[in-house]
Amino acid sequence: MAAERSAGRGAGKGASRRGGGRPNRRRSAFTPPRQVRLRDGEGQPVAPAEDARTGHDAAEPHRADGERLQKVLARAGFGSRRACETLISTGRVRVDGAVVQEQGVRIDPAAQVVHVDGRRLQLDETKLTLVLNKPRGVVSAMSDPEGRRDLSEFTAAHSQRLYHVGRLDYETEGLLLLTNDGELAHRLTHPSFEVAKTYVCRFDAPGGPPRGLVRTLRDGVELEDGPARADRARVLAQDGREAVVEVTLHEGRNRIVRRMFASQGFELTALIRTRIGPVLLGDLAPGTTRELSGRELGTLMAEVGL
Repeated sequence: MAAERSAGRGAGKGASRRGGGRPNRRRSAFTPPRQVRLRDGEGQPVAPAEDARTGHDAAEPHRADGERLQKVLARAGFGSRRACETLISTGRVRVDGAVVQEQGVRIDPAAQVVHVDGRRLQLDETKLTLVLNKPRGVVSAMSDPEGRRDLSEFTAAHSQRLYHVGRLDYETEGLLLLTNDGELAHRLTHPSFEVAKTYVCRFDAPGGPPRGLVRTLRDGVELEDGPARADRARVLAQDGREAVVEVTLHEGRNRIVRRMFASQGFELTALIRTRIGPVLLGDLAPGTTRELSGRELGTLMAEVGL
């Protein structure tokens, strides 16, 4: 079922130009949400209006011995200094919670927090966050006493000491984050922040999956350690022998997706995680990594109150 495998990986490569029409664009590995979901340090949602009011009461961001804000933004990839000056003058930049519209403000990138359009800028150059497409048959650990293949081979090229954010079981493939940012890792795995994760699930289904399966997953099933419910679920493909279902949930209990399907009599033959929050697996090849873009990282950090 090659079609569902490609569905699990994200969008494929664009089709060739036909009949003079416009070619299909390759889907980006980042899909920006309609609105950045801001949260405070306790994981509670922050309304944009409330956030703006908080900004007016924040401390004066200017540091006389610092670096010009537009220069910091330009280095972070927001265009030319003139383009960055426009971002500032239109009120799209906050420093330590305060909206900055005056040109010439200087900041300390190592000590101050900068947001653009609600997205956090990671200005600490010692921090690194990677996306790994974990292959099947790899244990989610940096070493394994049983000698099985582990994550250390995927971090060997980096000088930073990286850790995995959460786990995927031995037989599960797909998106796993690796980082040396301890606070980010903690918040991504803490249940109060409810970071959504999406999985593509394949299983044998002679004659097709039961009509009520998707609804049952959304309504919730009873497991030995309590009820579990998918935030979203939909059938991606079926051919009378196998079926592919996509589920999204924000829980992180051990093997929860496999156990939810098992409760309905289905053993998964393949399970691929395709998304964590705003970060997509895309067409990243199994066993390879890529660094999160500044846009992806900023949105991810904003979602967990950083």
